[in-house]
Formats: sequence, structure tokens, C-alpha cells
Amino acid sequence: MDRGYDLLVIGGGINGTGIARDAAGRGLTVLLCERGDLAEFTSSASTKLIHGGLRYLEYYEFRLVREALAERERLLRLAPHIIWPLRFVLPHDEGLRPAWMLRAGLFLYDHLARLRTLPGSTSVRLRTSDFGAPLQDRLTRGFVYSDCWVEDSRLVVLNAMDARSRGAEIRTRTGVASARREGDAWVATLRDEAAGTAQTVRAKAVVNAAGPWVGQTLGATLGIESRAAVRLIKGSHIVVRKLYDGAQAYILQQPDKRIVFAIPYERDFTLVGTTDVPYAAEPGPVAISPEETDYLCACINRSFRRRIGPEDVVWSYSGVRPLFDDAAADASAVTRDYVLDVSDRDGTLPVLSVFGGKITTYRRLAEHAVAKLAPYFPGLAPAWTGEAALPGGAMANADFDAYLRDLEAERPSLPADLVRRLARAYGTLAREVLGQAVSLSDLGEGFDGGLTRAEVDYLRAREWARTSEDILWRRSKLGLHTSPEGAARLRAYLERAAEAAA
Repeated sequence: MDRGYDLLVIGGGINGTGIARDAAGRGLTVLLCERGDLAEFTSSASTKLIHGGLRYLEYYEFRLVREALAERERLLRLAPHIIWPLRFVLPHDEGLRPAWMLRAGLFLYDHLARLRTLPGSTSVRLRTSDFGAPLQDRLTRGFVYSDCWVEDSRLVVLNAMDARSRGAEIRTRTGVASARREGDAWVATLRDEAAGTAQTVRAKAVVNAAGPWVGQTLGATLGIESRAAVRLIKGSHIVVRKLYDGAQAYILQQPDKRIVFAIPYERDFTLVGTTDVPYAAEPGPVAISPEETDYLCACINRSFRRRIGPEDVVWSYSGVRPLFDDAAADASAVTRDYVLDVSDRDGTLPVLSVFGGKITTYRRLAEHAVAKLAPYFPGLAPAWTGEAALPGGAMANADFDAYLRDLEAERPSLPADLVRRLARAYGTLAREVLGQAVSLSDLGEGFDGGLTRAEVDYLRAREWARTSEDILWRRSKLGLHTSPEGAARLRAYLERAAEAAA
């Protein structure tokens, strides 16, 4: 007999996992299907910021900015291991936005945050400040404000883990081949992408959180004509060797009125991005173009003393963002707000499709999505995610530094860099990764970058990791610190582990 669920969620990015978590916590039986790995596409290709979106004020997106700033404060409390504050330096560039406009925007940005724990904005003389040391002499004044960093793909995984702990079933590498309303249920055919086998399941409602494939999923998979339009925008980032010392990030104005970030990344690197390029091809894996690389290098070279070129890029990544099409002429002006579209059959068997959104507001999006489904599920429990820590985030007073000191004191013989990385990645769950280990040898075979067999086994057992790419580029960014030999050893170990489990 076909397995029955209340909710079938299509898509394992930040919106899909967020909705699955919220719904499972309200008492619904949930199945989430992702045809690849969690966060394999758009959700791991962000600029990795939890932020209000300072530039959205230029487009009068006041509601979005206010909501995003409120979520910034909330998420910082609920996941202090993978989210932490950053100070951003905004140089004033003569001939671009005037200083009064920047000052007014930052004043509004500060005051749209109703509850603010991060430092507010201030002006800075770049010639006499350490913040100005990496910048060219022509940049003499600027502003400093606060936002937050996030490990984006880990945020997705933590939502999936919490959804599972509340009863949801999470199936990666499982596509939804088709789904149709039949009788009193959605009947969906699932395809195991690895085994090539199929299974049929039933659900009372469907959530289409397929990201760039949201339109295709509505039409080809669900057989429904879309009432909303999606606009695909490609965004690319480059990673170069560290451009400057210090923990601050930079937000750089450009002559085309776009902004580009330069952010400290993985200790030894600087992350630069993003581009905004209209994308008309079929959604799927994408790569940075030479033109995008040149553009990002030119953005750095306009402001920093150190010049870079394509030969300095050690890694790049790209993703396609599925934005709600508001008919804006400029790709960078397209709204980052979200639209939730519900289609049903005579008040039953709804499908909710997610258009747009940004990683900062994913929790509110999920809350709103489940609220829209509430009329179809009488007796649904109330909203709850606003005060519930994500896995690993339940630290006293959300104080990561205090937690890290305790963990280091517990394991004095382990390398401090390793303990800190594990604390950042897993929070309070780092103790599960470490087990009873008191020395590095207790953690088993090493694969470069501090990755050990104990951590790999944890990722396979708890976080749906199957391939070396899952581990080196999504569950972590250890690929930047891993030699080809270390990656080959990891692949060989995963192959042996998979054979042993078969």
C-alpha cells in the first residue's frame, strides 16, 4: 500500500527544509524529497550573509528590510555557532552615491531594527583607521555598520535535521517524477536517483519549493498552470587569497550602481561577490563566466591597493536564484521578497509554490507558508520556530565563545584549530562528533584540513552526506584546504563505507 503523508515537500534547499521543519513541529506528517544533495544548488551559492539588505532601501523595500533585520537578530540567537556578527566598511566613493544618502540609509537601517543587539552604524576616517589600510588613498571617508555571516549550506542541513527529529522523513537523491490529484489525495511517483527504482506515495498537500525549477515543477510535474512568474538570476562569486588583515568585510559601490562584497573567508581567503546576470537557460549546475570573473576582479581593483586578476582566483561558485518576476528592468533591482501561491481543488488537495525569497527570511517564509496551509489541516499547532534553537545552537545566552572555552577545556590534547572548527560547524553537537576522543589519533584516519574518519562517519550517519563533494564543499568548505591526495583518500574511504553498508 502507498505510504500516506500530510505534506509532500519538493526541494531540499533552505525554503523546503524550513517549511518541513515548521510543519513537522506543528504535528503534520511530512516527506521531503530532494533529487540531489541538500543545498546542492541555490542555497549553497549565496553570499553567506544574514542581513537586512541595505541596498533594498533604494527600492523602497521597507517591509522586507524590517522583516529581515528582525530575523537577523532572531537567527543569531537560535544558531550562534553558524551565524555570527560582522562589521561592514562602506567607503564613500566620489561620483557615486553622495555621503548624505549613505548616512541617511544607514540611519534608517539602524532604526528599522526594532530590537537591536548589534552595534549601530558610525562614520570613519579611512586614512587614519585600520579599516582604511587595504584601500586606495582616494577613499578617505566611509561608514561602518553591522550584519551577520552564515554558513548557508549548514543552515539547510540543520533545518533538515530538526525536521527529522520532529518526525519528518528526509529523502535525498530522490526526485518527484510526477504527482496528480487522484480521489482524496495527491499521488506522487518518487524516483531513487541512485538505484533507479520508483515508489508511489500519497499526500494531502504538496509544497513546491523547487527553487529555479519551481515553474517546471508546477507544469511538468504537478500538471498545474502557474499564476505567478519566476525570474532566474545567476549570481557568481570568486575566492582569492586573503586581500587584507582583520575581521571586517567591505561593501563596495560600483559605477553601475551595484554593490559587491569582500568578506574574510576560511581564515586564509577573501570571498568576493556577487554578480547579477539574467539567466534564460534551463536551470541546473552553472559556472562563472570569464566576463563575471573580470567584473569581480575589476570591482576589487577599483577600491583595494592589492590588484587581482583571473589568475588569482582559487575557487569560484555560481547559483541561479529564483526571484519573483516584478517586471524590473535591472536584474539587481528585482525584488528579493517572496510570494506564496496556493492552488487547490474545491478547497482540498492544495499545492503551495514558493517564488522568490532570501536566506535571511527563510524562517518567516516557512511560518507564512504553513499558515497558508492551516485551513486545510484543522487543529494545526501554533507557530513555534521563533524561539527554538537549531541543532547545536542551544548554548547558554547564545554565547559561542563561552561554549568554545568549555569545549577546549574538556579536550586539552586536541588541536585548538580543530576544536574551534568543530564547534563552529556543529555547536553543541561537536561532542557527538568527538565521542570519547582525547587525542587526534582517537579520531581515526585523516583526510587533510583537519577532517577525520570520526567526522566523516558522523556526516554519513547524521547529515545525509554521501560523496566527497557533499563533505568538502557543502557540509564544510574543507575543499579549500584539501590536497588532491587527501580528496582521493576520502573518496576511497566513502566507497569502502558504502560497500560495507550495502
